[in-house]
Parts: sequence; structure tokens; C-alpha cells
Amino acid sequence: MSGCSGNCSTCGSDCADRKAESLLAKLNPKSSVKKVIAVVSGKGGVGKSTVTSMLAVAMAKQGKRVGVLDADITGPSVPTAFGVTECQGASQDGLYPALTKGGIQVMSINLLLENNTDPVVWRGPVIAGAVKQFWTDVIWEDVDYMFVDMPPGTGDVPLTVFQSLPVDGIVIVTSPQDLVSMIVSKAVKMANLMHIPVLGFVENYSYLECPDCGKRIEVFGKSRLEEVAKEFDLPVLARLPIDPKVAESYDSGLMEAVDTSAIQGVVDTILASN
Repeated sequence: MSGCSGNCSTCGSDCADRKAESLLAKLNPKSSVKKVIAVVSGKGGVGKSTVTSMLAVAMAKQGKRVGVLDADITGPSVPTAFGVTECQGASQDGLYPALTKGGIQVMSINLLLENNTDPVVWRGPVIAGAVKQFWTDVIWEDVDYMFVDMPPGTGDVPLTVFQSLPVDGIVIVTSPQDLVSMIVSKAVKMANLMHIPVLGFVENYSYLECPDCGKRIEVFGKSRLEEVAKEFDLPVLARLPIDPKVAESYDSGLMEAVDTSAIQGVVDTILASN
């Protein structure tokens, strides 16, 4: 339009050149985050937080500075995986996240509760606002890769993260069950609606390896993920086994000692997506 100032936020005209208002939240001025990867799942119980933690550890082994933002406000478990219980402190500039023994920065609602078993009984908008504050009010120091552990589904929090954070890519975690086609399709379609690239799939609980004979047993039945991946032209980046040692390490706060070779393909894909 003639006389346009280029500032659509102060203009009431509905013209063809009008630009959509950005909903991205401003990162804390003292923070530095280069890449944001969201780890999502269409349903709960697929081990998404375990995969998020493994990705963080594997990326740190590549010499990268890593942060984990636990966006699962009502079911936070990332601090347990890394054995951290409190933030490093706070200043007038913001809150400093917890720091693991290996140098991974972690922020979760459980780090702010008096007791980590206290429930978070909040409505959706309040929960979404808390996640947004983990981006705006927390001081993330020189993070190369931030992994966002998302709650399952396509509700308030995923929408808030996709709109408020500059998400560079999504990793979808699934399991070999009959509902996988429908559930995964919902997650992919939401990512497409938000114009965020899906890097690929990680199938967790893919099989159990017999400790005696080494045979792979498909406990949850034959996987149909390849069919879904082909439908959306997306890669299956990793198939993770049921491993009691990983579960034990997670519950004991020792995830940084876990062998992450099975998920290295995902890390390689993330690094190559720069």
C-alpha cells in the first residue's frame, strides 16, 4: 500500500501485503541457543523422555553444549534421569538451569517444586505459560542444541512450543503397536501445519533381545512404522530395544553413563540438518 511503514503491528488495514504477526517469544537476553529440536509423541508411554535424554547425552558426546527443556509440566521426569534436584541459582537477569555432571543444562518444573512428588494441578494456559517462561526467563549458557521433551498429543503445550520457540526440527518417538499409523499421522500433520520439518522417526520398545540366545523378540508385535514412514516420505532413524539397563539408569539418575550408540543415527541426522 502507498505510505506503508512496514510495521503491520500498528496498522489496521487488511491488505494483500500484510505480514502475519510473529508469535515467537524472545529468548532471555543473557541466553544463547543455536538449535532447538523438539522430541514429540502422539501418545504417552512410548519412552519419549528416555529418548530425549539419550539424544542429549549422545549429542554431548559429540562435544556440543546441550540443554534439555522439560516441557512435560504435569509429568516431568528429566531431572530424575540426570540425578539433578535444583537449579544453579538465580539473578536479576533470570534463573539458571540445573547442571548435570556431564555439563548438560536442564530445566524442569520439578526443579522448582518443594517436593518432586507434588502434583502440578494447573489449567492448560497456565501450563503453556510456564513452558514459555522456561525459554524467556531461564539463562541458557552457550547451548548448541536444545532438546525439548514435549508432552504427548497435540494440545496446548505442543502448540505453544511450536509457535513460541524457533524449533528447527522434530523427532517423533513411537512404538510398534496397532495404533501407530493413526497416532503418528496426527503428529506429522501437526508439524506440517506449523511448517516445522520432521527429521524422522525413532521406534522405541522395538524388540527384546534374549539374553541367552540373542534372538530378537517383537514383544508388541510386528512394526508397521515402515509403512507410515513411506507414506510421509520420512526416514526411520533408529529402532531401540527394550533394555532393562537403560530403565535402571534412568531411574537412578545415571543416564549419562548409558551406551547411546543405538541412537547415534538420530544425532548424525540432526547434525547434518544444519
